[in-house]
Amino acid sequence: MALSFCGNNKCSNAYSVENGVLNNGCFVDALNLVPHVFLLFITFPILFIGWGSQSSKVQIHHNTWLHFPGHNLRWILTFTLLFVHVCEIAEGIVSNTLSNHLHLFMPALMGFIAATTSVVYYHNIETANFPKLLLALFIYWILAFITKMIKLWKFAEESLGVKELRFCITALLVVLYGLLMAVEINVIRVRKYVFFANPQRVKPPEDLQDLGVRFLQPFVNLLSKATYWWMNPLIIGAHKRPIELKKIGKLPIAMRALTNYMRLKDSYEEQRKSPSIWKSMYRAFGGSILLSSTFRYMADLLGFAGPLCISGIVGNLHTNMTFGVFFMSSNELLKNTSVLAVLLFLALVLQRTFLQASYYVTIETGINLRGAMIYNKILRLSTSNMSMGEMTLGQINNLVAIETNQLMWFLFLCPNLWAMPVQIIMGVILLYYLLGNSALIGAGVILLLAPVQYLIATKLADTQKSTLDYSTDRLKKTTEILKGIKLLKLYAWENIFCDRVEETRGKELTSLKTFALYTSMSSMRGSSLYHMLSPDKAFASLALFHILVTPLFLLSTVVRFAVKALVSVQKLSEFLQSDEIGDDSWRNGEMPMCLEVGKKYKYHGDVSAHTRICTLNVWSHLQSLVEISWVNDGFFTWGSNLSTLTDINIRIPTGQLTMIVGQVGCGKSSLLLAMLGEMQTISGKSSPLLDTSGKNRYSVAYAAQKSWLLNATVEENITFGSPFNKQRYKAVIDTCSLQPDIDLLPFGDQTEIGERGINLSGGQRQRICVARALYQNTNIVFLDDPFSALDIHLSDHLMQEGILKFLQDDKRTVVLVTHKLQYLIHADWIIAMKDGSVLREGTLKDIQTHDVELYEHWKTLMNRQDQELEKETEMESQTTLERKTLRRAFYSREAKNHIDDEDEEEEVEEDDDDNMSTTTSRRSKIQWKMCCRYLSSGGFLMVFLMVSSKLAKHSVMVAIDYWLAAWTSSNPHNQSLIAQVTCHCCFLFEMLSFILYIIVILKLMFIILCGAAIALCLITSLTVEFLGVAAATNLHHNLLNKIIHAPIRFFDVTPLGQILNRFSADTNIIDQHIPPTLESLTRSTLLCLSAIGVIAFVTPTFLIALVPLAVAFYFIQKYFRVASKDLQDLDDSTQLPLLCHFSETAEGLTTIRAFRHEARFKQRMLELTDTNNTAYLFLSAANRWLEVRTDYLGAVIVLTAAVAAIWSTSGPDVDQSGLVGLGLTYALTVTNYLNWVVRNLADLEVQMAAVKKVNSFLSTESENYEGSMDVSQVPEDWPQHGEIKIHDLCVRYDSMLKPVLKQVNAHINPGQKVGICGRTGSGKSSLSLAFFNMVDVFEGKIVIDGIDICKLPLQTLRSRLSIILQDPVLFSGSIRLNLDPERTCTDDRLWEALEIAQLKNMVKALPGGLDAVVTEGGENFSVGQRQLFCLARAFVRKSSILIMDEATASIDMATENILQKVVMTAFADRTVVTIAHRVHTILTADLVIVMKRGSIMEYGKPEILMEQEDGLFASFVKADM
Repeated sequence: MALSFCGNNKCSNAYSVENGVLNNGCFVDALNLVPHVFLLFITFPILFIGWGSQSSKVQIHHNTWLHFPGHNLRWILTFTLLFVHVCEIAEGIVSNTLSNHLHLFMPALMGFIAATTSVVYYHNIETANFPKLLLALFIYWILAFITKMIKLWKFAEESLGVKELRFCITALLVVLYGLLMAVEINVIRVRKYVFFANPQRVKPPEDLQDLGVRFLQPFVNLLSKATYWWMNPLIIGAHKRPIELKKIGKLPIAMRALTNYMRLKDSYEEQRKSPSIWKSMYRAFGGSILLSSTFRYMADLLGFAGPLCISGIVGNLHTNMTFGVFFMSSNELLKNTSVLAVLLFLALVLQRTFLQASYYVTIETGINLRGAMIYNKILRLSTSNMSMGEMTLGQINNLVAIETNQLMWFLFLCPNLWAMPVQIIMGVILLYYLLGNSALIGAGVILLLAPVQYLIATKLADTQKSTLDYSTDRLKKTTEILKGIKLLKLYAWENIFCDRVEETRGKELTSLKTFALYTSMSSMRGSSLYHMLSPDKAFASLALFHILVTPLFLLSTVVRFAVKALVSVQKLSEFLQSDEIGDDSWRNGEMPMCLEVGKKYKYHGDVSAHTRICTLNVWSHLQSLVEISWVNDGFFTWGSNLSTLTDINIRIPTGQLTMIVGQVGCGKSSLLLAMLGEMQTISGKSSPLLDTSGKNRYSVAYAAQKSWLLNATVEENITFGSPFNKQRYKAVIDTCSLQPDIDLLPFGDQTEIGERGINLSGGQRQRICVARALYQNTNIVFLDDPFSALDIHLSDHLMQEGILKFLQDDKRTVVLVTHKLQYLIHADWIIAMKDGSVLREGTLKDIQTHDVELYEHWKTLMNRQDQELEKETEMESQTTLERKTLRRAFYSREAKNHIDDEDEEEEVEEDDDDNMSTTTSRRSKIQWKMCCRYLSSGGFLMVFLMVSSKLAKHSVMVAIDYWLAAWTSSNPHNQSLIAQVTCHCCFLFEMLSFILYIIVILKLMFIILCGAAIALCLITSLTVEFLGVAAATNLHHNLLNKIIHAPIRFFDVTPLGQILNRFSADTNIIDQHIPPTLESLTRSTLLCLSAIGVIAFVTPTFLIALVPLAVAFYFIQKYFRVASKDLQDLDDSTQLPLLCHFSETAEGLTTIRAFRHEARFKQRMLELTDTNNTAYLFLSAANRWLEVRTDYLGAVIVLTAAVAAIWSTSGPDVDQSGLVGLGLTYALTVTNYLNWVVRNLADLEVQMAAVKKVNSFLSTESENYEGSMDVSQVPEDWPQHGEIKIHDLCVRYDSMLKPVLKQVNAHINPGQKVGICGRTGSGKSSLSLAFFNMVDVFEGKIVIDGIDICKLPLQTLRSRLSIILQDPVLFSGSIRLNLDPERTCTDDRLWEALEIAQLKNMVKALPGGLDAVVTEGGENFSVGQRQLFCLARAFVRKSSILIMDEATASIDMATENILQKVVMTAFADRTVVTIAHRVHTILTADLVIVMKRGSIMEYGKPEILMEQEDGLFASFVKADM
């Protein structure tokens, strides 16, 4: 049929103008075309010529972007305008059935194009900040308003009213054009770009002028905000080049941690009396929470459009004619199936847009909440809180890592709290409208199921907690094994301790299985609802019940998080209200001179009005210190009412060295901290005098007793924020003898140390802390026992060069706490303390004169220390040992890195020649090999069960729905019947009589299918969970066995933290994260596939549209997965420094406050928070980017399915209506599940990295435990005599490395006492390890009592020898476990061993005796006692050979004497090989072996070797004299 603008109906007067031009409807519509054509004619040249070439530039350089007044309102009005135009087009097309009147819809179509053009045009003008071009839009709105006004006026003349849809649409358009005209007038009024003499120049926001700001969500236009269009360059670019921190830039000022911290802080402090965190949150972020909730309500209400559109997708058309054209009411329009399909599409798009906007706003609010407030409190936390155990470091770290995150997650789920009731009420009303009274029963049952759901959720939470407890215990035991692995291997106890871990793991897995069962029950609950609600009149109630089930599921989660959030808020409140040290000086950075806090100590006299505790303020004291500080009648406490320091009367002279001495625990360190203002003053006065020097009088250089390092380079640890002065830095390094240690580090003083860096020994850490104090340019230096971890050489050097020369030359006031009384002769002033009070103060001469007894006591102690000093002038000082350890760690690590690099290079070459494509393919591919590895660990039976049950479940689900659709289609009478029965059969299913009733009505087939579906739901959920548990069990078991049986070199080369990560973080991912992700992925994928299959079956034409949709989906997921993985990595890598910064601040509080560096640390924390928040926000925006796109794709699928269904069933065909309903119901589910497919795929990709890491350790080679001899061939009592013959022994640590022992020959007779000595690296320890076959013996052999040890099974060899190591190792458990884990000895034997080690009385005094508790690492015993336990352990094993590897290196003289005595008596009949650390310990040996560079240089009796004056041994002995 021919088309014409005014219609081709010959009978009509379409072109007649007899009644006046404006009375011809066609002409009025033609007039409406004019403004649209005008706009297109004006704007297209400007858009194409002006901006076509610049569009790419505008996108990158956002420094010209600007929002004109009314920006958001304009976008909302334009979107509304577009929607009204769509309705107008639909109305025009539907009413154009009798004759082809183009004028009914063509102006509307042109209006739609013009409105779209207007918003594109406006956007370009705005980004270029060129408002004069807005004049074209202003003219367009006026013209459009006038022409629509004429049309409305004509309608009114014809007495058409609101009953006619076209009248309503025209009236709406008039209002919208009027409003847009008003917006345009407002822009002219504010910006004055036209009609005014002085146009206003406006700069873009400060953030946009800074090109470093890349997070543009707050600045882009509304469409880009809703669809995250601005993320496109980042996500697409990620495919070519990984996303780095530099690429995501900075956050806008309004989103930075400092801004949000100030908002929260102000709202917290406004509540004077009892500040509440909830109120503070509401005041600071209430607006955002309300906005998010509004979006959520709109999304939920739009969600109901889906079921309603499905129920009304088949309609009829009625006609009435007037004004020369066809008119219709809105009800009639809504009966048109095509119109409903388009409305369904628009409703879905809008619903999803609002939902994603709600998610984004809540996430942004949650992120803004974290961090800053807690940190500021930490910096002011009273030291007494920490020292009295009221608050531990762990608790503070938990506040940051867990409690704030709980609060954040609660905010994410918060909108659900008020959205749920609305969803349920609306759902029930609509169900009632569809099903009548039976809907109320169904809804009632859903509500009744909510408590059950909650019960399951609480059970889940409890199980989760017990799993966590077992996991912590397992990790603790694993850590102990790894730390003591050398001892376990030497004693052949690795399997015993491995079984301890496996036992705990068993409990953890049982807990995981319980968790799996509850998870399956909760998912089955939902499924049973889903399936039993399936039969429905026209599938609309099914879609509605879908909506109703969602809040029910979420309820348990939200309630759980609400409870957690309440607990977290309680903890945060307690923390924020705990005692503080000083007044809040965060605004101006100045510390006030006195502090008042409402506490309970009354003062009389001039301050009697106040009730206050005056914390001894550091700064007032420091002023006094600079001249002469004195404290009168000072009583100080750590927070309890009992004073720690009593009656303190001291003076500290300026520019001199003051020493504080006294026995352990007498309050020396407390006195220093009291002067630093860290203790609470109960009473007392101090005298502040003014500082006349120019140096910083407010800051003290302080070296704490427990060394504290930053996670930073050596240089940064020493300079500690002060300007770098090369000369001074060099002097400090030399003074602290740090140069040799720095030379050993891989990057010199640029090597990272601290928690995440290289592990330094205690002495090295201590010297770096002292160096930090010396480097600072302050008047006062406090040193708290700096010599405790240093050997005598270093102590002397530090005293002479550092304190007496470096500090005294500068005339700095030095206060030194020390136990080394030999340095008292250098002191200008001495303060002697006892039991928390000052015993005596004055110069050494004063004390010698006035307190002879004290002086004599000191003299005795000094003599004893001098004797120790003589003995301690050893070959290998403690420092040399520390350096040796460091060197060994690095060389082995370098070798490993070298090997790893080579492996990686080979892999890259194999993969692909083109480097760029290699990185892309490597980053974008999911690790299928790892997936197979994971599934194979779960067992093929479980995989088969999972796959088959999943397929069966989804097939049954589809079968039920298809059966229903076919049945309702074939028999129209059945439909009304089902409506009555649906909800009864759903929930009162248990009642037998009712079941019989259903069977009569609904046929047996349906009941069988429903039962099968419920059973399969439970089975599938259980198989996935149990597959996960099986995989986790096998992977952990294999990992533990591989690592425990790995050669000792593996532990030298692999950092402990890396191995522990495999057992903690990676095992946790495998246990708890992969199974749910796998379940969700398979379910959502199968749901999508089954939905697409059903739609394609109902309407095969849908398959044509599916091809472009599938291509679009492929590219969306491809780009997203790569970007998501990069952003996830960035989020993880930026979170670690933040948590570390929190913990290191809490640990080093006193140091930071003494140095007055709070502001610097706070600034650093804000930077780290911002960096982490940027990564998290980008990750969140990327997730929204994906979800918006997959949701829109889902909406397109619904639209195409609806259109295809409408076309395929021409006319309202009852036979097909059920199947159409089925197709559309399935299409609606696709929208929900499409994004889950991609999200889960991306998550699985990240999680499979854990399997990969674990798998990389599974390829570790184990030691050869078998040996060539059978155990039965080894005599029971071997070695009987203890004779050792070494023939041409050559040993190396690895086949890649050089030999450490070359051609060693020796013969040790039974019962001989042998000493082995030599300098660092001479091969002594390697020889001791060779006896146990712990190193690679590649040439020669060791024969013990006639048997070559290399032929023996390792377990046999190691279980027959004894060794005492340099570092005493004890395991948590009982004393019995530590002495005899194999449980083979009698109690008498154990007591005998303890008696020999002189520990019997001490152990008897302990509760439990042999079963007394040993804490982790044996911390409840001193180092000396631990070493004696190791001696007892060696005695318990009645071996004829004992090796002592530098066993006296780390113990005091008294313990060493006990050790030597025991070896001479208890081990008199055994062969003892001693690796000597102090030469005098082997002077009484029968045989001495002197080693150098892996070879034996001297061999013989000590007295003979001493006679060779130029010999090595003789030189060692001389040096030792």
